[in-house]
Amino acid sequence: MAILTLLRPLRVSTLPQHTTRHLSRGLTSALKPSAAARRSFTSYLVSPTELSDALKKAPPSPISSEPRVIPLCASWFMPNDPEGRTGIQVFRELRIPKARFFNLDKVIDKRSPYPHMLPSATKFAESMGALGIRREDTVVVYDSRELGIFSAPRVAWTLKVFGHPKVHVLNNFKLWVDQGLPTETGNVWTVECGMYPLPETDENKVASYEDVRQVAEDWNKEGAEGVQILDARSRGRWTGEAPEPREGLSSGHMPGSINIPFDTVLDPVTKAFLPAEKLREIFTKAGVDPEKPIISSCGTGVTACVLETALNEAGFGAPESRKVYDGSWTEWAQRVKPAESLIVKEEN
Repeated sequence: MAILTLLRPLRVSTLPQHTTRHLSRGLTSALKPSAAARRSFTSYLVSPTELSDALKKAPPSPISSEPRVIPLCASWFMPNDPEGRTGIQVFRELRIPKARFFNLDKVIDKRSPYPHMLPSATKFAESMGALGIRREDTVVVYDSRELGIFSAPRVAWTLKVFGHPKVHVLNNFKLWVDQGLPTETGNVWTVECGMYPLPETDENKVASYEDVRQVAEDWNKEGAEGVQILDARSRGRWTGEAPEPREGLSSGHMPGSINIPFDTVLDPVTKAFLPAEKLREIFTKAGVDPEKPIISSCGTGVTACVLETALNEAGFGAPESRKVYDGSWTEWAQRVKPAESLIVKEEN
């Protein structure tokens, strides 16, 4: 059982004098093949073996000025989790050595009445700096062993929205543990904080309430663009037969939405993403057209990113024509009015 060594956090408000020299070295090394280039992963989803090998070559050392591979734990559980588990709890209990923890309940827009809305670019940069992550680092996001794949795709998508160049999803930590790869436990360790540059937000990856409302209102109308809304919630919540986990929130679905519960794209045993061919079969059977724009939705914008990742892995739909509805059902059900007929319930 390994216990992490505590490091004293180093917070800086200005760039140190050696930063210019470091940037100069970085520009020089960019002109020739580097170890970092040879360590690049070949796909967005990374296997446990691939990550383990990469960590041996580029460990997340606070001393090295070279690009590193950073395991980023994004474990998160629903507020009504029957066992009362939390992400930070399972992170302390078992994690990839030297992993950092991304708190999905804190790196958000806290001014919004809806949970998990994207943070501002400033908040994102501050959070990445506090985690000791540099823009040149390769970040591999992973979930808890218990859930396999759940919230990691959301955090990885967030990094992509803010333009982090190299971000991947581990497929998955359950397999990492089952394969006997290194783990550690104990108190959370602190890292040497740094300055993460203020990023630009890629709005093309994000669907707003107004975007989705337009799609819902245009559904089945002649001449409509034919944007497809995928809903990752359970079948019962989508039909309106089962309640939402958030008290007082109506269940049901948006007009014309396609229900693909997020766990249908995962292997029931390993809880990892299914092979690309199988994923294509699932989307095709559900009636998704890869030639038309796609918006993925769920309860709060978390498992919608599981579908977005599955679409990416399957090569289903052009990346530039796919978006995630950030507010998802929690925002939708609170903003639409009953008289507007924009919440559909199916009767048996």
